[in-house]
Amino acid sequence: MLSRVAENLYWMARYIERAEDTARLLSVNSHLMLDLPRNVPLGWGPLVEMTGSLDAYQQRFEQRFDERNVVHFLCADNANTSSILASLANARENLRTTRDVVPRETWEEVNQLYFYIADNAENSVNPHQRDYFLHHVIRGCQTLTGLIEGTMSLGPARTFIELGRQLERADMTTRIVDVRSASLLPKNPDELMPFENLQWMSVLKSLTAYQMYRQQIRLRVSGPDVLRFLFQDPCLPRSIAYSLEMLGEELKHLPRSDRALAAVLLVRADGVEADVHSLAYSPHKLHAFIDTLQIGFANIHEAIAAAYFVNNESVPKVDQYQEADDSDEKIA
Repeated sequence: MLSRVAENLYWMARYIERAEDTARLLSVNSHLMLDLPRNVPLGWGPLVEMTGSLDAYQQRFEQRFDERNVVHFLCADNANTSSILASLANARENLRTTRDVVPRETWEEVNQLYFYIADNAENSVNPHQRDYFLHHVIRGCQTLTGLIEGTMSLGPARTFIELGRQLERADMTTRIVDVRSASLLPKNPDELMPFENLQWMSVLKSLTAYQMYRQQIRLRVSGPDVLRFLFQDPCLPRSIAYSLEMLGEELKHLPRSDRALAAVLLVRADGVEADVHSLAYSPHKLHAFIDTLQIGFANIHEAIAAAYFVNNESVPKVDQYQEADDSDEKIA
């Protein structure tokens, strides 16, 4: 397989996963805002932080984190590379030159979803039309994932798609937990935060993990249990442990994967062996721990890029979403 083909498939998968995760965040936050009292300081700003685009947002809107600006920025803003519209445009562009290596239905679905989003992204600003729009985005991304899983032969092309998808999922999970934990975690075991249960439920729903949590944990939703479930559960498809396990398994199918595989095993060991109970009662420790994980994700990306992608002999360790910006420049 050509290096350029592998790189484009890798980024296509990351952008599709990013579009789906962003749509889930917006959908869950819209419903959460209806359930919380007006005086609860949750708002829309945390969504911008989760997507790693705070600086870009502030350059355009300063500190005005109102619903209309944030929703437009994350759904329909072409200048924001983490928006749903830009993510699908980048996924489509990455696939356009490599569509001969994937089933034709995959290219058709990407095309169809992109044109729907381009025509209807502005509808997301309207609260009455937002649910339908976001549901369509999520369902379209799920359809793409199902097409790839159900019709694409096992081989290098599918391996690089899976690498991109799993790394993006792990990164998004840490971002959601990191931003929410500042307002969710109590400073000591006896301190009860108002609406803590409801907000932790929103974290699980953002990752499509609420129903599986209730089936496996069978207790009320609490911070320590949610962290353990999202970080260490080996069976949840969106947990960090599972994503890293899948990354390692996929890398074993590729040559020259020793460095990338070592980086994956190191990050996975950090996550699985972490004292989640201690982290759950110390927001500062949790933030530092998540920073360590995200540096590990950057190292994994660096190792994959150096081994398999063109012109990546020296890849800087930067934020994963900034790396996406760099990739955009290469495919333009």
